[in-house]
Amino acid sequence: MNKFLRFSFLTLLTFVMTLVIACSNETETMEVVKEATVDKGSLVIYSGRKESLIGPIIEQFEAISGIKIEVKYGSSGEIASQIMLEGNKTPADVFYAQDPGAVGSVVSMLQAISPITLEKVPNWAKSNEGKWIGVSGRARTLIYNTDNVKAADMPKDLNDLCDAKWKGRIGWAPTNSSFQTMFTAMRKLWGEDNAMAWVKCMMENDVKVYPKNTPQVEAAGKGEIDIGLVNHYYLYKFVLDAGEGDKFKARNLHLDSGGPGSLVMVSPIGILNTSTNKNNAQHFVNFMLSKVAQNYFANSTREYPLIEGVKIHSLLTPLSEITKANISLSDLADIQGSVKLLQEAGALPK
Repeated sequence: MNKFLRFSFLTLLTFVMTLVIACSNETETMEVVKEATVDKGSLVIYSGRKESLIGPIIEQFEAISGIKIEVKYGSSGEIASQIMLEGNKTPADVFYAQDPGAVGSVVSMLQAISPITLEKVPNWAKSNEGKWIGVSGRARTLIYNTDNVKAADMPKDLNDLCDAKWKGRIGWAPTNSSFQTMFTAMRKLWGEDNAMAWVKCMMENDVKVYPKNTPQVEAAGKGEIDIGLVNHYYLYKFVLDAGEGDKFKARNLHLDSGGPGSLVMVSPIGILNTSTNKNNAQHFVNFMLSKVAQNYFANSTREYPLIEGVKIHSLLTPLSEITKANISLSDLADIQGSVKLLQEAGALPK
């Protein structure tokens, strides 16, 4: 081949290759633009959990998925009541509750969770009917002042708090939905008469009333009360997150009686059967049970992860070492009944 023909052939080959590459790049660019402009849809979450706790992980899901998220926050009881009031017209796709009692009150309005998803958590952490699934575990504990409560005086179960020696030394937060769920368990395990007797004896023992759990833990650390009824993770706001460590004079006591004081709850999630975004809702549920989200709960909120392979902080008592209350979480739906009884006893305003 002479030099002229070889030059022409190489020139033509270079032109063709340039054209192919240009077309390929244009195709890829078009695909990227197309991908970026695809509407991934939306999702409406009704949350009984605080924005400060779950807002960051929801934002992460939104960024990863491209799904437009709208969240309505409130107490779990308020959210459950609103869903019941809205009925089939509720815009909610997902109900993410603080405790199983609240989500149980609207269980008839929920659709079944995917069987593959249900397999990710242990049996105790999901609905008997497969209508909701736990996202994280939350143990009821007694928070006690380490200077004022000695080992020999440690309560064995909640009935021990009725002893006169605890008069004026105890705190509770009866408006808190986790407390109300614990009281629901108490009604189931002890019977309503015994549960009501316990509430009355606590009041006779001058129990101090707090609006929520965090002030109880702070009060126990300062010695303003010697025992409070809380969830396990509030302690770590002070010991770990605030960096007080051993200087903070309060610790958790996990009761091993198997009674209501040993209740291990979950923060559950369910999909409304009226949802118009069921695929996105299932996608969100799956994400909340991914290692990304489970590590968030283990490391940020100090709750218990419910899937395998996620480590907890060394200061937390492993779930396997906690004696769980002998009750199914699906039996804790009658929160409204508990509120009514607490009102009758004078523990809650009517």
